[in-house]
Amino acid sequence: MKMTDTLFGHTNDEPVMEYTLVNDSGMSVSCLNYSCTITKILVPDRCGNIENVVLGFDQFFDYLDLSPYFGCVVGRAAGRIRNAEFTLDGESCQLTANEEPNHLHGGKKGFHSVIWKSEPIETESAVGLKFFYRSKDGEEGYPGNLDTTIIYLLNNQNELSITYEARTDQKTIVNLTNHSYFNLSGNLKRDCSEHVLQLDGDRFLELDSDLIPTGRLLEAANTPFDFKHGRLLKSGMKSSHPQNVLAGNGYDHHLVFSKKGENTVVLTDKESGRTLLMTTDQPCVVLYTANHLEGLYSISGVRARNYLGVCLETQGLPIDFNQPHFPATLLNPDEVYRSTTTYRFFSKTIGV
Repeated sequence: MKMTDTLFGHTNDEPVMEYTLVNDSGMSVSCLNYSCTITKILVPDRCGNIENVVLGFDQFFDYLDLSPYFGCVVGRAAGRIRNAEFTLDGESCQLTANEEPNHLHGGKKGFHSVIWKSEPIETESAVGLKFFYRSKDGEEGYPGNLDTTIIYLLNNQNELSITYEARTDQKTIVNLTNHSYFNLSGNLKRDCSEHVLQLDGDRFLELDSDLIPTGRLLEAANTPFDFKHGRLLKSGMKSSHPQNVLAGNGYDHHLVFSKKGENTVVLTDKESGRTLLMTTDQPCVVLYTANHLEGLYSISGVRARNYLGVCLETQGLPIDFNQPHFPATLLNPDEVYRSTTTYRFFSKTIGV
């Protein structure tokens, strides 16, 4: 196993480095110190062809100008916060309304738009990187100085783990995730409509017209949101279910796992034979099928279009202090926020 690094660009006169982790099986993961962005994951298909299975740009300026959060860590709080404000201990916290009138994925200067300090990690069984960023008190409106560490580790079982840790000096809110867009066809040969998703979840969160959860937990059984036995993603893209239509003819929803503790998500592309087995300790995953990706730009030589990738954003339930049955992601000074999500890639179909 090894790690290499190259200069990828500059922002505000700071160098943006691309690090590439390679295991003994030939799998590699490339990422930036800018937003901890995962730019490439190269894995074999059933015939041994090694290809990229995430969406990313070849030039750094495209990440600045065009990226819909490709591959980055988002925070302090993933998702949308209604009217860009919340109340904490009786006081209103006004956040940046970067998606008027709401707050999205941490704001304009969220974790997705800053340089992180980085250092290499090498053990007997893995190679990786440790990223660190201090979000200062008041940044984007959030209270407290928040020290966040993100650890990427790649092992010889074709397994990439992402561990999130955060500490604060004031009570605050934290809800972190990685926003990679997966496409298991390899090098964007096809869209994700024929991908099959399987997970054990019996409920999903209803969205309003701003794509913010209303607080209602809806039953998934007998709807396009039931993935217990595996479901083609195109079934939601072509669905007349009001929630699929509202999201732009697809998915942009919190799928809530049926049980607490570690849960598993399986994504499969039968044509390539690739399978992603994802495990997480988070209570839900936001499934987004890139319903609004279409644009006048290219992604590694492929014209941007809807459904070209699928996001599996593991995270806590959405931060909404108006919904008392949602356990808000509060972090106190004497606590540590910690979560881990692991992505394991196979060159054969499993679990479906």
